Amino acid sequence: MTEPARLASRWTKVATAWLPFADAASADLPLGRLLRLALFQVSVGMAAVLLNGTLNRVMIVELSIPAWLVALMIAIPLLVAPFRALIGHRSDTHRSVLGWRRVPFIWFGTLMQFGGLAIMPFALLLLGRPEDVSLGVVASMLAFLLTGAGMHMTQTAGLALATDLAPEDKRPRAVALLYVMLLLGTMVAALAMGALLADFSPTRLVQVIQGAAALTFALNLVALWKQEARGAALPPPSDTTPRFAELWRGFVTQGRTARLLAAIGIGAAGFAMQDALLEPYGGEILSLSVGATTALTGAWAAGALAGFALSGRSLARGGDPLRLAGNGLVVGVSAFLMILFAAPFQSVALLFVGACAIGLGLGLFSVGTLIEAMGLAREEGAGLALGAWGAVQASCAGLAIALGGALRDLVSGLAAGGLFGGALGSPATGYAAVYGIEILLLLAGLVALGPLVNQNRERAFVATGPFGLREFPT
Repeated sequence: MTEPARLASRWTKVATAWLPFADAASADLPLGRLLRLALFQVSVGMAAVLLNGTLNRVMIVELSIPAWLVALMIAIPLLVAPFRALIGHRSDTHRSVLGWRRVPFIWFGTLMQFGGLAIMPFALLLLGRPEDVSLGVVASMLAFLLTGAGMHMTQTAGLALATDLAPEDKRPRAVALLYVMLLLGTMVAALAMGALLADFSPTRLVQVIQGAAALTFALNLVALWKQEARGAALPPPSDTTPRFAELWRGFVTQGRTARLLAAIGIGAAGFAMQDALLEPYGGEILSLSVGATTALTGAWAAGALAGFALSGRSLARGGDPLRLAGNGLVVGVSAFLMILFAAPFQSVALLFVGACAIGLGLGLFSVGTLIEAMGLAREEGAGLALGAWGAVQASCAGLAIALGGALRDLVSGLAAGGLFGGALGSPATGYAAVYGIEILLLLAGLVALGPLVNQNRERAFVATGPFGLREFPT
């Protein structure tokens, strides 16, 4: 090999090491087009920051709305997530009059997302007026439902479109890049919104949310432009194709599937119960500003991105997905202990490290359990496993968020009444109770996973090259 050839080979290895998704591009799907398609993930991340971060703190601390009501609103979009499997199945078989399959679902999802964000600030302001609180509750729930349903529809069809466009050998890396763009979008949105809301006022809140609505519409329109060809060839419909309900029933009744889905549900509930409380905890207990608490979502996203990277490194070396998920649960226990002790030590740094560790643990747990679930459904397809994984995780997470808010209000009220004595009479007691229960749930998740790790099973997902997830969800 000549010297120029050796030099070129070395630079190729450097580019692959420092730009791990450079090989996701192909002649049919250049990197520029793939990055443009990934803009829909940025809009989803931006909406997630608002729903799960900024708004819950504003409603609980600034607007003095009960935490149980805030948690219920935040849980509404997650309860839509189980229908992602059906949305994906419909987008697979849909035949639009204009010749599109995926675009109509992404477009209507964008409209719902835009509409929910557009009416959301005014609905929240009605909640702060005692004479309009009932109307405010109805309008706010409608806004959260529209935004959440739009996010799930857009993302499900968008990921499916990416798998359509990418060649078979590039598909895992392409979809993994889309997931990384989701996390990057979440981090950037959290930092930007935190800066914009540093001097909080109701007017500024309206401006930020409606600006996010307009930016969502623009980003998704650019992402969709000339991506899916009209009248693309589709396989002819077949009378022998199993129905969705039959495939679903066959998957969830497999031997090991019940315990795995139980472990997924317990772990998801353990990680999610604090979703509506982390930023209010920082604002009420540690006296952080709206901008500072919004940055907690950025720390969480950074941890999740690190968890994704570590998962890829482990699985590419032949690591066990269930052991990876167990490590995520252990990291989660440590994370909640750090957040729990941030209050008595009045340590902002401990709170931010704990938020980052929550994302890290959730990333490890999510990747590990998803890979294991996909290994159970190789014959029916990864999309079916994704539906089961997403349905259980989102349903349990939504229920846990709602229960977490109610539990915080209940315990805080009892503590304020002196039931637990003077030492535990502070508002931090309600939050501490939720974090303590989350630690117990994560330990229960480890107990549920344990027997599955020891069982003899076929290792279906051992990566032999660069690691990427074919259909990684949120």
